[in-house]
Amino acid sequence: MTSRTGAPRIDLHTHSTASDGTLTPVELVRAADTAGLDVVAITDHDTTAGWAAAVDALPPGLRLIRGAELSCRWSGTEPAVPLHLLAYLFDPDHPELVAELARVRAARLDRGERIVALLRADGIDVSWPEILTGADGGTVGRPHIAQALIRAGLVGSTREAFGADWLGERYRLPKDDIDVFQAVRLVRAAGGVPVFAHPRATRRGRVVPDELITELAAAGLAGLEADHEDHSPAERAHVRALAADLGLLVTGSSDFHGTHKTVQLGAFTTDVEAYERIVAEGVIEVASG
Repeated sequence: MTSRTGAPRIDLHTHSTASDGTLTPVELVRAADTAGLDVVAITDHDTTAGWAAAVDALPPGLRLIRGAELSCRWSGTEPAVPLHLLAYLFDPDHPELVAELARVRAARLDRGERIVALLRADGIDVSWPEILTGADGGTVGRPHIAQALIRAGLVGSTREAFGADWLGERYRLPKDDIDVFQAVRLVRAAGGVPVFAHPRATRRGRVVPDELITELAAAGLAGLEADHEDHSPAERAHVRALAADLGLLVTGSSDFHGTHKTVQLGAFTTDVEAYERIVAEGVIEVASG
């Protein structure tokens, strides 16, 4: 692959207003171009709704990996551990995957409404209709509720809203996510490439044991996201070593959410070899501007 500016800059994990980012898909690809990226992936939570607009708006020279971030769980311990699976270049019309993503989006919506009900029961003045309006049709998530808390002057940032006093613990509710083994199977059945997102990010909460990742690799997992803002240097090194042992590809990504996070596009990137493996394994082509 050739680059417009030297070594290719590849960011494989970003979000738009199709889920919980603050840039529209059109604004996202334009921002990626301005940031000097050669490849960007749109990976909204449990949806492909932003794909078409992003493809249509691609600036010349920018390539787009179409993907999604699937909400998953591992039930090998109690309570189950939530985790995220990045799925790249899969058939967006695969019936079983389409049905499961629709179910998870509905579960997210239900959970959001129940969280707001808990907040309101404690006298916290947040409005579910206003949160839905703010989501503008995108997959509703806790960042949308965090923005309502910020607007109400109750917290100063999304990070604070995700703290233990708020959405991180006191007002956190589980949702009905996809079993992670089923998710890997569905992504592969749809011709896609599954990569475990931020698998060692202890700052986010509980993480799964390496033994599970070994089992997932045997079930079809293609890679691990190592370079991520929520991984410490030691955690990044651990993920890279595990990937090497299992023959998995390694990615690096910003997990960009616009103003919902401070991290910027291209803060972490993926090397060309891992990108080319993803492209070779996916069932749909990379879109080019």
